[in-house]
Amino acid sequence: MIELRYFAWLRERIGTGRETVQTEARTVAELVAQLAAMDEGHAMAFADLKSLRVALDQELADFEAPLAGVREVAFFPPMTGG
Repeated sequence: MIELRYFAWLRERIGTGRETVQTEARTVAELVAQLAAMDEGHAMAFADLKSLRVALDQELADFEAPLAGVREVAFFPPMTGG
């Protein structure tokens, strides 16, 4: 089981800021494919990976990062400074 957190417009498209999923995905990319297949809201949220960032246990990562031992995956849009 992995805890998922969604921020900003991802939360709006998916309809929740948090969910727990059972997965056998080995990488973030495999997890995203699983999530996108769940329903229309998830598919819309994950349609353009270039507009997303991911953190594994609160550490920035890329979509090819392994999920072994990860407890939390957070998805959010790119941040800008200011």
